[in-house]
Amino acid sequence: MKLSTFNVNGIRASLDKGLRDYLLGTDADVVCLQETKARPEQVDLSFLEGWHATWNSAEKKGYSGTCVLTRGKAVPAEPGLGQAEHDTEGRLITAEFDDFYLVNVYTPNSQAELARLPYRLRWDEAFREHLKKLEQRKPVLVCGDLNCAHQEIDLANPKSNRMNPGFSDAERESFSRHLEAGFVDVFREFDPNPGRYTWWTMRTGGSAREKNIGWRLDYWLASAALRPALHDCRIRADVFGSDHCPVELILDV
Repeated sequence: MKLSTFNVNGIRASLDKGLRDYLLGTDADVVCLQETKARPEQVDLSFLEGWHATWNSAEKKGYSGTCVLTRGKAVPAEPGLGQAEHDTEGRLITAEFDDFYLVNVYTPNSQAELARLPYRLRWDEAFREHLKKLEQRKPVLVCGDLNCAHQEIDLANPKSNRMNPGFSDAERESFSRHLEAGFVDVFREFDPNPGRYTWWTMRTGGSAREKNIGWRLDYWLASAALRPALHDCRIRADVFGSDHCPVELILDV
C-alpha cells in the first residue's frame, strides 16, 4: 500500500502549479493534503476519476484545512479531535482502514515571536491523547505537516533558527514526547542523512529551494507495532506545486 502526504499551501492555486500533475501521475492509494484553504464546493476534483475526497475545512475562509483522498471507495472518517477548542480550524481527519487508523494532521504554527506557542502545546497534548486512544483499538499511522524540525539535522541552519517558530525548545521537546509515546519517525528509519527537507521558504523567491536551504516539517509517524510493515519512506523534493513537497510511504499490508 502506498500513501502520500502533501501540504499544498492552498489547493486551488497548487492544482495549477503541479499538484494536478502529481495526483494524475501518482500510484498512491491514499493522498493526505494539508493547508487546503478551501471548502469542497470551491475545488473541482472531477479529473480524479475513481477517487473519494474527505474534507475538514476551517470555519475561517481561506485558512488551514485538511483533505484525505482515497482511491476507490470511501473509508470511514471523522474530522477533528472532538474538542471545541481545537476543532474550528479543520486541522485533523482520522480515517479507519482494516489494519490501522490513518490520522492526517496540520499542526498549528507557533507564529512570530512564539505568540501562539501555549496553544500549540495544548494542541500537541490533545493530539497525543487522541492517538493513544485510537491505538487501544488498532495501530496508528500519522501524516502531515507537524510544524516542527525535531533535530538539528532537520533544518539547514539550526543555530540561527533556534527559538524560531518550528524550532523552539518547547516544540522540539513536545515532538520528542510523540516518540516517547511509542511512535516511530518513519523517514528516519530509512534515511539518517542531513539535507533531507520538505519545506523551503518562498521569501527568497525560490532560491532557498534551489540551494536546498530548508526544513523537514512533514512526517510519517507510526505505532511501533507497524514497524515490521514499514517498507520505504521517501521525500519527493522533485514534486512542485507548493512551498512543501510530498512524503511517500510504502506499507506492507
